[in-house]
Amino acid sequence: MYYIHKHNIFRLVIIAFLTVIGHCAWATSPTTHNMKSVEVSSPNAPLQPIMILGPMPIEAQYFTALLSNVTIEYAGNAVFYKGTLDGYPIVVAKTGKGLENTAAATAIGIERYHPRLIINQGTSGGHDPSLKVGDIVLGERSVNASNFKTPKLAQGEGSNPLNWIPMDIMASEGSAGEGSSAKDAEKLRFYLGDKQLIALASSLANQYERGSVVRGTIGSGNFWNNEIDRIAWLHKNLGTSVEEMETASAAQIAHAYQTPFLGIRVLSNNITNHGEYDPTTAEDCQAFVAKVIKAYISNIDG
Repeated sequence: MYYIHKHNIFRLVIIAFLTVIGHCAWATSPTTHNMKSVEVSSPNAPLQPIMILGPMPIEAQYFTALLSNVTIEYAGNAVFYKGTLDGYPIVVAKTGKGLENTAAATAIGIERYHPRLIINQGTSGGHDPSLKVGDIVLGERSVNASNFKTPKLAQGEGSNPLNWIPMDIMASEGSAGEGSSAKDAEKLRFYLGDKQLIALASSLANQYERGSVVRGTIGSGNFWNNEIDRIAWLHKNLGTSVEEMETASAAQIAHAYQTPFLGIRVLSNNITNHGEYDPTTAEDCQAFVAKVIKAYISNIDG
């Protein structure tokens, strides 16, 4: 017969109680393998900022000057200005020119700041002869206007850009140029602008005094096209209203992250109708984008 001292009995009861509590806590808590991220709304939860992209200083400085409580962060070639507009958090990203700089800055901005929407804005060159310097194009679509595959030509046969074939670099994981996937890749890929943002911006068109506000297609590429025939070919075959070097790459990244996106571009020149370059249009574009953002903020619930 075992003799159990009363102190030992008390100790066993405490151990048993703690063991039961521990098992209950483990059973009701998710393990790290099964844990899912759940967003719980709270009055103190930080608001998702709106992110504005501008490639060059003249395409970012005006908007940055509108912000309050500005702090600056750097990443790669991009500069991020964090502040508020009408009390709402805004991030203005000076991305640098070109597809690569813009794509990198957009991805960094999404990962770092988790914006609720992105607007890429700035200057552009006209492809549509009916558009004038100072007019604004809302990007119903954007397209990479530098993704092309050339036909095979032998030495001495020259090069004819008007015969180049569009190439969709997102068409397959294999080669986009040869083999069975080639035909699938020989097509255009357009990125659609957010319909609600387009509707909001269109509703404010009568408040823009510098020119007209129209819907169209923004062509992007690391090109500066000055050949009238080439511009006409892009306008006819890709439907481009304007060209610049950034919007399509930002749209591609925003699409990958399922973040609402819109390109807003002002014509700073249009060689198809002798429209001379005017750098002051960059500020006009930012002022219009500010109106769009203020209207958006005023309609946010809560």
